[in-house]
Amino acid sequence: MSFREKSLWVMLLGLAGASAFYIYNVASVNQVLQPDIDWRAMSVLPPMVGLFIAAVVGLVVFSVVGHAVMAMVDRRTTEDERDHLIALKGERIGGFLLACGVFFALCVAVISQGNFLFTHLLLAFWVLAQMAEYIAQLIIYRKET
Repeated sequence: MSFREKSLWVMLLGLAGASAFYIYNVASVNQVLQPDIDWRAMSVLPPMVGLFIAAVVGLVVFSVVGHAVMAMVDRRTTEDERDHLIALKGERIGGFLLACGVFFALCVAVISQGNFLFTHLLLAFWVLAQMAEYIAQLIIYRKET
């Protein structure tokens, strides 16, 4: 595997872990603080912001440590033209998914009162688009080897 492919695995695993952490804990916070509220009228609470910051910090730490370990093990970190083309193909897929998600979130924002659904739909599609980009690139790398 090239350094770029290993990097994609690190980022995909880190993003999946950070997202799972955030989703699980936000669901727990909602059950404790707002058990009987209508989801359409719900707003983002300060504990959710703290959970988001914790998830981002965890993702950053995981990716930095993962990339540092990879760089120590494999010194071949240069990218070639193939890596750039694969990245562009993955970004096209992720960009399309993100655009669809933004449109969907804006439609939900029109019919909902609070900002919870809108912000979490945006976040969900942002994460899904990034994961789709990574997965598409990994599939292309596997097909070419």
